[in-house]
Amino acid sequence: METRRLGATGLTVSRLGLGTMAWGTRTSAEDAKDLLTAFRSAGGTLVDTAHGYAGGAAEELLGDLLRGPDRDEVVLVTKSGISRSTGHRVVDCSRRTMLHQLELSLRRLGTDHVDVWLAHTWDDETPLEETVNALVHAWQSGRARYVGVSNHVGWQAARTMSLLQDAGVPLAVDSVEYSLVERRPERELVAAAASLGFGLLPWSPLGRGVLTGRYRAGVSADSRLASEEFSRFAGRHVGDHTRGVVDAVRTAADGLGLPPAVVALAWVRDRPGVAAPVVGPRTPGQLSVLLASEGLDLPEQIVDALDEVSAEHA
Repeated sequence: METRRLGATGLTVSRLGLGTMAWGTRTSAEDAKDLLTAFRSAGGTLVDTAHGYAGGAAEELLGDLLRGPDRDEVVLVTKSGISRSTGHRVVDCSRRTMLHQLELSLRRLGTDHVDVWLAHTWDDETPLEETVNALVHAWQSGRARYVGVSNHVGWQAARTMSLLQDAGVPLAVDSVEYSLVERRPERELVAAAASLGFGLLPWSPLGRGVLTGRYRAGVSADSRLASEEFSRFAGRHVGDHTRGVVDAVRTAADGLGLPPAVVALAWVRDRPGVAAPVVGPRTPGQLSVLLASEGLDLPEQIVDALDEVSAEHA
């Protein structure tokens, strides 16, 4: 697998990341082990998790699988600031909560540091200076080799970067939803990343599963959309408003003799500023399909056609 620098940093990562949001819930321990093994065998290095995934079970499972020398070969990304309480999403990026969650993450992961630590989202209730103070402390203490943000729009990432720079700490990355059916990062974030030097880690590069074409004929019993946990998550891009994009991806895929997921993934992987899309396959079979994107450079005519049909999503 080819590698890229994470923004303007010296950190090299695989140009595809493995996400663990479903680990400990819809992905079993056995499948997680097989996923990590297959990803590493293909040359993948970047593995993404978070304090809030599966109530901590995702980090615990990943930590069990990374014990030993393989840990040093993995670029480990985790996030703090989002948790769940009695089924409700709780956002808290205060210094106290951020550092407490980081300590829990390190314990679960069985390591004394993570390679990249992110503030999981923007928090309207906490002064940004306080959140940045937590990022700086983790960087200075060695608990995080690099720091960044997640789900920040352009001005938010730029303001965070300016505060980090005051402390001599670089902003390495912003992890955001980015796909053919979610092109809003192109409004200002892509330009900010290019100008300021931080990288982009797109999550849900397959449009929450929609761009695979799996929902064109309805919702199957084993899909995310059929589960209570993911129904709101996966359902956002299902409907007539994305049908034209889904059909265009399938047409391009048919012409190339490839699955639609491979085409959609290659499109976002090669957008300006992108370091590595983060994919979340539930099974080794799904990962095997996505790894086929490594050998694909989309023809310019197909890129232009996909850009045009998905323009309204920008």
